[in-house]
Amino acid sequence: MTYQDSPPKVAYFCMEYGLDESFPIYAGGLGVLAGDTIKAARDLNVPLTAIGMLWREGYTNQFIGDGNWPYDLFSAYETPYLQDTGVQITVTIKGTQVPVKVWKTQAFGNAPLYLLDTEVPGSDFGWITKRLYGGSGHDRIAQEIVLGIGGVRAIRALNLDIEIFHFNEGHAALAGLELIREKMEQGLSFTAAWEQTRQEIVFTTHTPVMAGNESHGHDLLRYMDAYNGLTYEQMTFIGGDPFNMTVAGLRLANLANGVSKLHGLTARAMWQDVTDHASILAITNGVHQRTWQNEAIRAAYTAKSDLWEPHQNAKKELLNEVRTKTGVELDPDKLLIGFARRAAPYKRSNLIFSKPEIIGPLLEERRIQMVFSGKSHPQDHAGKNIVSSIVGMAQKYPQSVVFLENYDMRIGRLLTSGCDLWLNNPQRPLEASGTSGMKAALNGVLNFSILDGWWPEGCLHGVTGWQFGGGYDGPNQELHDLVELYAILLDEIISTYYNDRVRWQKMMRASIEMAAGIFTTARMLREYYNLMYLPAATAKRINALNVLPSLT
Repeated sequence: MTYQDSPPKVAYFCMEYGLDESFPIYAGGLGVLAGDTIKAARDLNVPLTAIGMLWREGYTNQFIGDGNWPYDLFSAYETPYLQDTGVQITVTIKGTQVPVKVWKTQAFGNAPLYLLDTEVPGSDFGWITKRLYGGSGHDRIAQEIVLGIGGVRAIRALNLDIEIFHFNEGHAALAGLELIREKMEQGLSFTAAWEQTRQEIVFTTHTPVMAGNESHGHDLLRYMDAYNGLTYEQMTFIGGDPFNMTVAGLRLANLANGVSKLHGLTARAMWQDVTDHASILAITNGVHQRTWQNEAIRAAYTAKSDLWEPHQNAKKELLNEVRTKTGVELDPDKLLIGFARRAAPYKRSNLIFSKPEIIGPLLEERRIQMVFSGKSHPQDHAGKNIVSSIVGMAQKYPQSVVFLENYDMRIGRLLTSGCDLWLNNPQRPLEASGTSGMKAALNGVLNFSILDGWWPEGCLHGVTGWQFGGGYDGPNQELHDLVELYAILLDEIISTYYNDRVRWQKMMRASIEMAAGIFTTARMLREYYNLMYLPAATAKRINALNVLPSLT
């Protein structure tokens, strides 16, 4: 049986969704992936329903020199994207019944997305859905109660027929507590309720950086009413002490996955000491082709016509944005290297600047040009310092290095279609996937990357792009990576760009073919159905019949 025979009805939970820059309820890669996923669900016409949060302040607008980064503000009653479902549910937070309004949107070619909102007239709890990833642990737990427990209650109130619950990241793990509570109210023991609940949950873990796997103290969980009727012993069994949201997701799930083949290996090793956790598969992320591939480039690729003209047009559009935002006139005929990611130390945004005696002359002579973008969390001082260091390099090399402020989906599209080369140099193996490189590849922007995340699956060195570091993650890793970065940049990439344009364009076509064939959310979602949703639903259906399948 395949999922086309009887596709499982799936509820997909995520804390953020990047559907469009005009609808700022996302912060970065996790949200953009979720948005791409539910667009693919609409394209494939599969029965997937998304659950999220309506953030009234979205994520910060971030501008250089502005210490008071403002937030995107909007009113749910004024935006054209939302439909009022007329449904309102409640969750218990600190002993108070908190009303939660449910909105719906399908405005971006996406599967149904229901958004939970605590800014309800007469309620004092609007702060919960005020700011994405803002506030303290107190705020975060309240948000996770609304998303998880409230999400399940919204599904019931909307009378949605759901077989499988997909928790995309640990933020949604408290939904499992609500599913257990429902079964215990029907008379099942905790153990039986947990075992049945596991049959209907799948879980995706996204980060191999331990600090990115959120945990909470039990005193605070109990105070916030996150226990949802369970005991300390039951909660500890699920998430440990302190209560780790990723551990909880793994113990509540029937199946789990990492987001690239390498990340699957890393995640299995990372969580090997956790007992009773789900098997961790590997399903590599993808990107939504229609959202991220430049239309002119797609048309030229499909027609097997020249790619250089539409690429140069996309490059000029990016350079116009650079000139408007920074006043810098970059040269459309010089090699343009892009780097745009969340500002995090392991992503090593400024690695290429480590040897000024090597990189300096290339920038001074404008042999290469570089454009950076990205945001840091408002409370992440290390991230702010990274942004400051890149801005410092832009000031040092004002005609060849630029930083575009206020990174969002629009700037992401300009960069991943308008650069010539896409640089990625995380500390291996800490990049779980890295979807920006997939977007670049879809547009014939050649990747130059550490073999981490998705790139080991897409890289054929000198054909679809270039790798450096050779998969090394031992002692002196940074020095090893840096030596290879410079060697390949100088000996292969620069010479190919300026001296062998025919080969460069051939590589552009190979890059698009690779990305369009493998690294789309359509492929990813088919794998979720065939490798996770359908097996979980089949096992659940068999158990519901209380019979074993006959062997023939």
